[in-house]
Amino acid sequence: MFYKLRPITLLYWGLGIVAIFCIAGGCSSEHYKAEADKEVYQIIDSKWQGSFGSKVNYKVSDVPASANDVQIKNAVPSSNAISLAEAVAMATAHNRAYQTQKEALYLSALSLTDERHKYARQWFGTIDGSYVSRAGEEETSVSGTGENNTLVGFDQLHLIGDGVLVSTGLAVDWIRFLSGDPRTSLRSVLSATVTAPILGSGAGKVAREQLTQAERQVLYDIRSFNRYRKTFVVNIVTAYYNVLQQRDVVTNAENNYKRTVESKERLEMESEAGRKSRIDVDEAEQNVLAAESRVVAAQERYEQSLDVFKISLSLPTDANVALDQNELKILEEMGISEIEFTLEESIETALLQRLDLYNSADSIDDALRNVHLAAEGLGPQLNLTGGANAASREESNFSSFQFNRGTYSLGFDADLPLDRKTQRNDYREALIRLERQQRQYEEDMDSIKLAVRGAYRRLKETADRYKIEKNSLKLADERVEMNKVLLDAGRVTTRILLLSQDSLLAAQNNVTMALIDNLDAKLSFYRDVGIMQVRPDGMWE
Repeated sequence: MFYKLRPITLLYWGLGIVAIFCIAGGCSSEHYKAEADKEVYQIIDSKWQGSFGSKVNYKVSDVPASANDVQIKNAVPSSNAISLAEAVAMATAHNRAYQTQKEALYLSALSLTDERHKYARQWFGTIDGSYVSRAGEEETSVSGTGENNTLVGFDQLHLIGDGVLVSTGLAVDWIRFLSGDPRTSLRSVLSATVTAPILGSGAGKVAREQLTQAERQVLYDIRSFNRYRKTFVVNIVTAYYNVLQQRDVVTNAENNYKRTVESKERLEMESEAGRKSRIDVDEAEQNVLAAESRVVAAQERYEQSLDVFKISLSLPTDANVALDQNELKILEEMGISEIEFTLEESIETALLQRLDLYNSADSIDDALRNVHLAAEGLGPQLNLTGGANAASREESNFSSFQFNRGTYSLGFDADLPLDRKTQRNDYREALIRLERQQRQYEEDMDSIKLAVRGAYRRLKETADRYKIEKNSLKLADERVEMNKVLLDAGRVTTRILLLSQDSLLAAQNNVTMALIDNLDAKLSFYRDVGIMQVRPDGMWE
């Protein structure tokens, strides 16, 4: 259709096109990013339950942190000594694997926004027109290629109950308004369709299941993230103390080296006085070299473990930092605590508290719903359909619909079960997936029981071993002092003294190792039972 253009109409037409593209391009990329972040975190916040732990430290790195989130600069403190709390905070704020887990949670909720958007009001604007000026003629025109080729409006799909689909839409045809057609102003069309499942799995039942699964998946991922946080804290704390243990090994090796040097010097003096043979001095000299070698090896292992730990804090390996040795002294002063609960109580608590077991149990419900849906697809399929379409009067306001002249329809869509090979296979697969998930749940329960039993035994074993190693250290220290006296009296050989010094070194290292192993066993036990909670500062309680 072609209409003669007036100058003012041409101006309106041009301004309308400009306005459309200004609106379409008016939102910056930052606006869309902020809009996505807002919707995603509204979803996560609504599904985060109090039993999961503190709702903190779960936002991706390019989103402003919450007031209670860990907010610490990834920088070396002025003292160059990183405390345990600082290390956990730095790891929570900057660790790359932790950031990846936060992003995975974000993307899960972002996928849900897509699924929800299918049932939200969706605006559209289509333009298909042209401006024509004929050479040698004064006439110009604007045209469209169809009756409703230039439309602005919205569509919305509603999912009601167990699968009733209701589609509504409103479209405004405005090409003639822009072109100055004297016959009409804006013309609009209101439409609606309803599809209701009567038999089988038609209409919106599959869509309902997809939306339900997407909603539940975000909940599962929130649980998994909180489970990961607990494991993450245990790993960082254990790694921190393992570095301190390596530093303690260096200190013990250095002290042992000093003792061997002192013993060698004393033997040299006694050899010069004729009370000891040169063989004793040579043996002491050899022991000094062995002690020095142990210092060098221990220092190398310590530096390597410290560099690895720096990476877990997202610090460069050449950063000039050390871990606070006072943390190990504090741990030594705390000692170990006695077990105040039985194994049966621990297992019962774990089966009630473990978030990953909740996911496994809920996955059985998911598989069961799929079985029911697949079973409904085996029989006859019958959907009841209805539709309505009404347009406004061409000569009047666009909101005045002519319902008495509308188009209405009522019908059905049937599919007889003459060929159900695909549906049969889907049903059989759904049954197998249900059986598989039930077995997985049983295996998850057994795995949790096994983990708790192992953690309980390890907690008891490390506590007992620490007591044993403490007694062993006391005896080793007494042996060294006694052998010094006996060596001066000529009642023991030099080898006996040197061996007792080596035993003292081993006992010192074993005590520290047992203490840290007990802490690791305790944190792992709390994690496996499910009672560990991560605080806003990243530490545990």
